[in-house]
This record gives sequence, structure tokens and C-alpha cells, in this order.
Amino acid sequence: MVNMTSSHTMQYIGLLLLAAILLQTIAVAVTFIYFSNVLTTMKETFSKSSVSCLMRANLRTIKGIDPSASDLKDDPCWQVTQQLHFLIEKSMSNRYQKEITSAIKDEVNRMLPSLVIQDQETAPRPKIAAHVTGSLPPETDKDLRGPSNRKVHGQKIQSWESEKGLAFLQNVQLSDGELVVPQAGLYYIYSQTYFRHMASLEEEEDEEEAGENSGSSVRGKPMLQYVYKKMGSYPVPILLMKNARTTCWSRDAEYGLYSIYQAGLFQLGAGDRVFVTVSNVSTIDMDEKSSFFGAFLVS
Repeated sequence: MVNMTSSHTMQYIGLLLLAAILLQTIAVAVTFIYFSNVLTTMKETFSKSSVSCLMRANLRTIKGIDPSASDLKDDPCWQVTQQLHFLIEKSMSNRYQKEITSAIKDEVNRMLPSLVIQDQETAPRPKIAAHVTGSLPPETDKDLRGPSNRKVHGQKIQSWESEKGLAFLQNVQLSDGELVVPQAGLYYIYSQTYFRHMASLEEEEDEEEAGENSGSSVRGKPMLQYVYKKMGSYPVPILLMKNARTTCWSRDAEYGLYSIYQAGLFQLGAGDRVFVTVSNVSTIDMDEKSSFFGAFLVS
């Protein structure tokens, strides 16, 4: 009898434990389902509210309501919309700026092949320039011309000043009256010579006789200026520029004054030399502001 009672008690306790486990399982399942439904509802609500913000902004625009009105600035939807518009504008601006910049570069490179736009930093190009001026020689030596050269016209001017006054040399050498360029490139070359002609007594007598025979009271003097390039690979200097003037001066004038200037762009190689010759170097006024010669690298 006692054994039967004990067996019934154990069965009762087992049933209670099983019921408790079932109830706990059901509670957990119900709780999980409840919170899942709540999260789904919150996501749908948030999504609908975000779309609603955008739709309300579109409706305001269609109806002509100013979206920047002061009464809308406290609306969270207005703030979200403004931030979204700002991000869209910034993204579109960056994209179009890159496309426009690329298009401009392509167009410039197509129209001007010599112009190359590089984004990366490049080493600065060395400055190459020279400006030499007239230099008055010592009283004991007034001969400004160099040795005679049958390969060129006129007489080469050798007495150039390269350091004093307005003269300077920057990565260029001056040798024997010639500018020596250090690297190949396109150079702008210029030269001016100032002629001061003073007639001698013999010339005046000859001109008087010529004037009596021709009935003329003036005299004419031709003046020529040449600019040459000398290359190591070519035996004869190459004439780059030439300028000539014939000016008539009055017989009563003590002297006549005239200047010749010429300039141009020329392709030079490394080590090329440039020099100036004139028809009569003894007539040149070698003042630094009147007679000068120079060149500088362009590209």
C-alpha cells in the first residue's frame, strides 16, 4: 500500500515538471513572436514616415509653399529633407566638376598639342636668360670688332658687358662676344645697335665734291645689323636675322644718330652660339642703354 502511494506521488511530480516546462516554452515563443511583430511594425512605421517626409516636401513644392519658411524649420521632416538635398547636391556637384575638368583637359590637349596639363608636380624648369650691353673699351684699345671672318657679313661686336649695370647672365655663357646656350629649346633673341656716324675731313671733302657734281646737300650712309647662329655640327654660321637702314643726314650736322632693332623666336640646340655683326663696328655707340643684345628660353 505504501509503495503504491509513493508511485502516485512521483507521477504527480513528473506531470507538474512537464507542465512547467511546456508553459515556459510557450511563454518564450509568445514573447519572441510579440517582439518580432513590434520590430516589424516599427520598421514599417519608420519607412512610411521617411517616405511621408519626402512626399510632403514634394507636395509643398507643387503647391508653391516656400520650404525654407521659418515655421517649417522645427519640423523633423524638414530637417531630414534638407540634409538629403544637401548630400544629393554635393554628390552631383563633385561628379560634374570631375567630368567638366576632364572634358576641358581633353579639349585643350586636342586644340593645343604643345600644351600638356599635368596633375602631378614637376620639377621647375631652369631659368635661362642673358642680357649683355655695350661696353666702352679702354682708351688704348678702341677696336670693338673681332677677327675678320669671311663666312659672315659685317664685323662682329665683341665688346659686350655681362656683369655690370643692366647686364646679366643666367645659365648662359658669354665667350668671344657670343652667347652660348646650355640646352635645346625655343629662344627669343633680340638685338639693338645704336649708330653714331661722324664724318672725317676726307669724307667731307669727297662729299662736297660729290654734292657739287650732283647738286645734293645731304649724305647717305647704309647701316646693317646681322644676327647669326653658330652650330658645332655645321661649319658656317647661319644667318637668323638681318636689318638694314639707309639714312640721309644733313651736311651741316656734326654727326648722325640712328638705331636698328630686331627680334624673333628661334630653335637652338645645346651649345649653340649666337652673335651680332654690323656693317661698321666703329660707328656703334656702345652705351648700355643704346646697344644691347640678349636671349631667353621660352619653351
